[in-house]
Amino acid sequence: MKRAFDVIAATLLTGLLLPVGLVLAAAIRLTLGSPVLFRQIRPGLNGRPFELWKFRTMSEARGADGRLLPDAARLGAFGRFLRRTSLDELPELANVIRGDMSMVGPRPLLMAYLERYSPRQARRHEMRPGITGLAQVSGRNLLSWDDRFERDVWYVDHWSLWLDVKILLKTAVTVLAREGISQVGRATADEFMGSSSPRHGGTRS
Repeated sequence: MKRAFDVIAATLLTGLLLPVGLVLAAAIRLTLGSPVLFRQIRPGLNGRPFELWKFRTMSEARGADGRLLPDAARLGAFGRFLRRTSLDELPELANVIRGDMSMVGPRPLLMAYLERYSPRQARRHEMRPGITGLAQVSGRNLLSWDDRFERDVWYVDHWSLWLDVKILLKTAVTVLAREGISQVGRATADEFMGSSSPRHGGTRS
């Protein structure tokens, strides 16, 4: 039932938002150059890797040493606009149709995080990752990593089609309100290094 809902919803949204996506692709090409898409390997269902697709939001600006500049320096006004409105997530609809992702589920994070999860936190991979999820409508990047993962596991244990619908509706409100897009004073979220809290089953110090 969840997979059928995902395919129908993602297909309808792709058709509806295709003109927007084409305009954004052209704007990204003009402002940031090629490539238009950001592609990265992320863990999916049961931790299996897949290629995530998003619209690119950062430039390739480098310092005198040839290294990429910090995220804050590479994230310009247009990139911030894409992130504030979550329009950078539109290509993930193709990931949903392909079966890599779901409309709703724990967000796909970095492959490096797999070995840093506690056994409880790793349960977030018992469902396909989502374009949006319970953590995203409960504070997004304003939440601590432990709190985000706790909401992910709660979602895995309490999933229902009606819960997905409620999260999607709340996502629309959250996006319009532009809430919790980034941590205070940060262009992007801090890296997850592991949890040291016994409440979350962490073992790291």
